[in-house]
Amino acid sequence: MMIAEFVQERDLTLADVMEMTRVEGDAWKLSHVRRVLQLIELIGEGMVYDHTAVTIATYLHDWGAYPRFQQPGVEHALRSRQVAETLILPRMGLPDTAVAIILETIAYHDYRDFRPVQSTEALLLREADFLDFLGIIGLVREYGRGPKEIESACRAVLKRRELIQDRFTLPIARQMAATRLARLEQCLAWLQEESFDFV
Repeated sequence: MMIAEFVQERDLTLADVMEMTRVEGDAWKLSHVRRVLQLIELIGEGMVYDHTAVTIATYLHDWGAYPRFQQPGVEHALRSRQVAETLILPRMGLPDTAVAIILETIAYHDYRDFRPVQSTEALLLREADFLDFLGIIGLVREYGRGPKEIESACRAVLKRRELIQDRFTLPIARQMAATRLARLEQCLAWLQEESFDFV
């Protein structure tokens, strides 16, 4: 099913957004969304936030990186926000306050963006997305991207770790990050040992 079939004649639901994410992305991207939503639930425990808004934002946050929506020279978070704002959210019948939260949450999620966030939802998505780049899952994600070159993947993992590791503010996210960072260090040490330092 193509996206045009969803957006032409009727309002969109969260179920539609979920299905479009599956169609436009792939299983790899959809599993990232599911992990991030689980992380949001864990690190947001006891916090008051708009669950619907953050769920929609999580499904849409990487659409700008999908082949159909990518634009050369446009960073994926900005492009994801543009797609959400023009193509998806006008068809969802959401309150203006929810739309504003979703757009901020999408626009500010990327780890290379150091601007402070305003909403709890944006903070939750940002820190959950950071966590999904750390630990064993972060390492596997980087190798899954390719190219099939261990040294390049290791460099990318280390670079991302340096940009993320000190940016957690939520207490549960900090605890989870510490665990994931320790696991990553151990895994990288094992990798060096098993590769005889020919990584």
